[in-house]
Amino acid sequence: MTKKKSISASKASLVLFLCQMISALDVPLDSKLLEELSQPPTITQQSPKDYIVDPRENIVIQCEAKGKPPPSFSWTRNGTHFDIDKDAQVTMKPNSGTLVINIMNGGKAEAYEGVYQCTARNERGAAISNNIVIRPSRSPLWTKEKLEPNQVREGDSLVLHCRPPVGLPPPIIFWMDNAFQRLPQSERVSQGLNGDLYFSNVQPEDTREDYICYARFNHTQTIQQKQPISVKVFSMDSLNDTIAANLSDTDVYGARPVTERQPVLLTPTGSTSTKVELRGNVLLLECIAAGLPTPVIRWIKEGGELPANRTFFENFKKTLKIIDVSEADSGNYKCIARNILGSAHHVISVTVKAAPYWITAPRNLVLSPGEDGTLICRANGNPKPSISWLANGVPIAIAPEDPSRKVDGDTIIFSHVQERSSAVYQCNASNEYGYLLANAFVNVLAEPPRILTPANKLYQVIADSPALLDCAYFGSPKPEIEWFKGVKGSILHGSEYIFHDNGTLEIPVAQKDSTGAYTCVARNKLGKIQNEVQLEIKDPTVIIKQPEYKVIQRYGQVSFECIIKHDSTLLPTVIWLKDNDELPDDERFLVGKDNLTIMNVTDKDDGTYTCIVNTTLDSVSASAVLTVVAAPPTPAIIYARPNPPFDLELTGQLERSVELSWIPGDENNSPITNFVIEYEDGLHEPGLWHYQTEVPGTQTTVQLKLSPYVNYSFRVIAVNEIGRSQPSEPSEQYLTKSANPDENPSNVQGIGSEPDNLVITWESLKGFQSNGPGLQYKVSWRQKDVDDEWTSVIVANVSKYIVSGTPTFVPYEIKVQALNDLGYAPEPSEVIGHSGEDLPMVAPGNVQVHVINSTLAKVHWDPVPLKTVRGHLQGYKVYYWKVQSLSRRSRRHVEKKILTFKGNKTFGMLPGLEPYSTYKLNVRVANGKGEGPASPDKVFRTPEGVPSSPSFLKITNPTLDSLTLEWGSPTHPNGVLTSYILKFQPINNTHELGPLVEIRIPANESSLILKNLNYSTRYKFYFNAQTSVGSGNQITEEAVTIMDEAGILHPAVGAGKGYSETLFATSPVMHTVRPTFYKVQPLYPRIRNVTTAAAETYANISWEYEGPDHANFYVEYGVAGSKEDWKKEIVNGSRSFFVLKGLTPGTAYKVRVGAEGLSGFRSSEDVFETGPAMASRQVDIATQGWFIGLMCAVALLILILLIVCFIRRNKGGKYPVKEKEDAHADPEIQPMKEDDGTFGEYSDAEDHKPLKKGSRTPSDRTVKKEDSDDSLVDYGEGVNGQFNEDGSFIGQYSGKKEKEPAEGNESSEAPSPVNAMNSFV
Repeated sequence: MTKKKSISASKASLVLFLCQMISALDVPLDSKLLEELSQPPTITQQSPKDYIVDPRENIVIQCEAKGKPPPSFSWTRNGTHFDIDKDAQVTMKPNSGTLVINIMNGGKAEAYEGVYQCTARNERGAAISNNIVIRPSRSPLWTKEKLEPNQVREGDSLVLHCRPPVGLPPPIIFWMDNAFQRLPQSERVSQGLNGDLYFSNVQPEDTREDYICYARFNHTQTIQQKQPISVKVFSMDSLNDTIAANLSDTDVYGARPVTERQPVLLTPTGSTSTKVELRGNVLLLECIAAGLPTPVIRWIKEGGELPANRTFFENFKKTLKIIDVSEADSGNYKCIARNILGSAHHVISVTVKAAPYWITAPRNLVLSPGEDGTLICRANGNPKPSISWLANGVPIAIAPEDPSRKVDGDTIIFSHVQERSSAVYQCNASNEYGYLLANAFVNVLAEPPRILTPANKLYQVIADSPALLDCAYFGSPKPEIEWFKGVKGSILHGSEYIFHDNGTLEIPVAQKDSTGAYTCVARNKLGKIQNEVQLEIKDPTVIIKQPEYKVIQRYGQVSFECIIKHDSTLLPTVIWLKDNDELPDDERFLVGKDNLTIMNVTDKDDGTYTCIVNTTLDSVSASAVLTVVAAPPTPAIIYARPNPPFDLELTGQLERSVELSWIPGDENNSPITNFVIEYEDGLHEPGLWHYQTEVPGTQTTVQLKLSPYVNYSFRVIAVNEIGRSQPSEPSEQYLTKSANPDENPSNVQGIGSEPDNLVITWESLKGFQSNGPGLQYKVSWRQKDVDDEWTSVIVANVSKYIVSGTPTFVPYEIKVQALNDLGYAPEPSEVIGHSGEDLPMVAPGNVQVHVINSTLAKVHWDPVPLKTVRGHLQGYKVYYWKVQSLSRRSRRHVEKKILTFKGNKTFGMLPGLEPYSTYKLNVRVANGKGEGPASPDKVFRTPEGVPSSPSFLKITNPTLDSLTLEWGSPTHPNGVLTSYILKFQPINNTHELGPLVEIRIPANESSLILKNLNYSTRYKFYFNAQTSVGSGNQITEEAVTIMDEAGILHPAVGAGKGYSETLFATSPVMHTVRPTFYKVQPLYPRIRNVTTAAAETYANISWEYEGPDHANFYVEYGVAGSKEDWKKEIVNGSRSFFVLKGLTPGTAYKVRVGAEGLSGFRSSEDVFETGPAMASRQVDIATQGWFIGLMCAVALLILILLIVCFIRRNKGGKYPVKEKEDAHADPEIQPMKEDDGTFGEYSDAEDHKPLKKGSRTPSDRTVKKEDSDDSLVDYGEGVNGQFNEDGSFIGQYSGKKEKEPAEGNESSEAPSPVNAMNSFV
């Protein structure tokens, strides 16, 4: 603070005193700093002053304190030293002052009643706790009493007394019956505050013998029961009958009927009473009245009103409850009981006293040697409390002298302190209703300056916005802070900068030239330190082409533009909203780079469309309205939006409401459906109109609710089916009065952006929500579960406050309260936030790997301690990579894979490993900040697996009795190859299979010559590799020995492509084949290739059938996605097509074909959609002569083609599909695929053409060889068929097994996707 030169001598001491107060230091909440500084003890946790304990459990008296060095603890009991070492039942927790009194092992709680006080002491002072009064709870039994039955006349009043035993604390009273059901209460029957049950008037239904009063003692969890009370109500009719039966005819008697009575108060008695309550407590006043009819209770305060928002009525308005009472609530409260016959009243005089409460509690002082300071202790109460001081727990009058200390009532003044002046002072404020005790230390430190803000911290700010550059610091004496721009710049000063007390530099309006390095310098007499931060100024994001208002007819197309300009270093994202919500999930909405297009517009697309552009630093938006209208039916009638309303008038002006009226404009042939009222706040947001409310189109006046401190103008917009009118002319202005804020900021959050800070954010109140001038926010925080006092600051109308120097990742209680020049908003609710996270400190330990099989491993690890995570635990990450393949020496780039296991898991599975390989892995823990250190690399190996199929198999050099086979080793050996297995068998001219021969070949061979084969015979070969684990997938080929030497075909037959033609002969192997043949099992029936040709109201269904002749077909169909039963149509004869008629246009249908008598065999489902309805009548093509002629021609052509195929087959080498499937089969495969029941097929070499347009993809969705190799082969589901050298297809065979292969690893081959015959069948 800069002092003026002209200060009179009389004022010099006052100015010096104020300077001394300001010079006191605040120690930042920086964990590293706090560990290094010496500090007197501070009590952090203690038991309540009045501590009622359960006599059956151990007594725990809490006393926790912090300090540097750590404090030692001692206790007093009833004012004298309590030596816990002499009492075997009492122990003190290690590194704590908390006492544990062992009651459960023989101790008695009554023996330890008394007043306890804890003292925490170190070399810098002693702090003391409150006086803690220990009392065991009591739940005495009910005194025995003889209860007489209550006999009451109908209509009279009645009180059933409970009189519970006196317990500690007092019990909770309730009334129940023998069945443990609560007795019903009402305005007539209710329970009083003292526990008695009051009847304003009794009725016959009140007769019962089980009115039972219960007392529940919460501390001991016991319930005591009073003896049941009996009540019998005599009605006047029954009483008259009884009396009449006992009188002679000459006697005259008349019992009076039930008479109505005016109210009489049952409690309280008399006309007046008094009540004393303490400030802050709940005031309960009760009035219960008798009378018939049942009286109604009303409460008033004489000479004032009942306090709003704090007044509640309970027990059917018989109890007045005022919460949080203050001295202003003192006065006379009158209850009035009234029925139709009259009234009764009672006045209760309430006096509110107050136990001491703080005005200014003393705060810790951190001073440097030679400095001055003050401790102030101010409290209030009724009566006024007395203030007394203690030093280190001793009354200051008898404490050791300190020449730097002077006591002046509620203030201690320190002058020229030295290090020996460090101490803990206690302020005690007490009156007859209680006391307050506060500890505050004076810590004298000599510390050079320290800057706590990280070096070279980068700040990014949008141009023309405020920039806040932090410089958190500490030192003793308090350092002076200076800011420089650049390395050699001059000191910053002037009105363009704001220098905050916490060291922060604020540039209110940052410009492009503000970019650069800024240096903060902190200095005191013990040293100097500096820190540099960086500031970057970014261009604001601007929408240079905003969306515009559009009117579009139904089924048209509309486009909104949103062209932006932004800083080149920021990445913008553009979001479109409809009516402030996400766009509909509809393909008609097309979002481009800078526009939104809506195709085929419908009425539901009407609304407001908003373009929002976000970057990491700013956000802008623009909106436009889309109005969808119908095309006018005739040119004569013009439908349009209504004309704007006019002649707006304000009447009935009140503080929070006003009435607005208007005259509607012309509705333009479309009735007005509603009026929208908008308002402008000329005080806070002039020119910006907001939605207020809307009313039906038949209403022309509305009562509007208003907010304080708003200069209102209103306008009205008329709405019809076409759209909205132009706004009316604004009404006259109306300025409402100011008031306290009604609400607090919303969305309060506390999230640290750095390990040593807490960023508190909130959504600021809008201008009209401020309710008055001078809107500010009181930001309060304290560390959770530490019993710290709230720390509060009042900030301007901003939405963020940064608390620096916090411990890493600890919870904080946070609240933000709004205030203006008139006062505070209601007390805000608290939220929980966390200070910033830091990277985890340790790696997971004890990493273990369990290899489950050749492709799967399980990894285990020990979790890290949660305190070392230093943030929200995200999970564990396992990094693993292959180091070496043990079956191949080739090395490739090491690609690390990462698996994340969320939460606190301690194991995970590693899938997809390669067999017979060496791997490494490590484990890391991750939080919101990032990953921690990696565990040591763990090495593991996968065992061998089965190999993949050989890379190729080709058959060359066919002779009369021999064939040469060559093959390539598997691409993935997955281990050490032990051998190859070759199986083969002949196929004769009648398509029967011969015996299966098996040969085992050494793993180092790559070719083989088979001799002594039959001439002109077709053979099928099955070939696979083996490791010690088992056999891999097989590869198959077919070849034919020649009839004579002249017919040798030299081109190779095989699946291999691009392999070398060099042949490697091996030792000849001789085999003599004596075939015995057998027939193959017949094919199962199947229906496939169901195709549809749909028109508007009918569809032509066709299909292909394979199976027994004379099948009777039927077609089932239904609406797609519907749960209705299938509709069934019978097909006449054995035709393979059918026409479905009577379909609905533009509808999706499902269809399937079945065969009668074949165990319910059906095709797979197909889906088709009929064409849209046409304006003109459509002709049924199936009834047209030209179509019937065309179909006959196609049938004739198919017949001719089938005859040609049959002739060619008899000439040799070409096989009809059906016969070839019957003859050829892998002995290990099943006749039908398990997934869809389809078979492999053959195609002629001349038929390898694309399918015709009319054909469809097979319903089994078979794929090309490349796809099949990646799926079916790898998982043992077979291999694809191939083509031999003459072009015929080597496909799938099925037949009865004659001999079971040794390994049994062969599997069925997948069907070929090529079948040219599909176009003709």
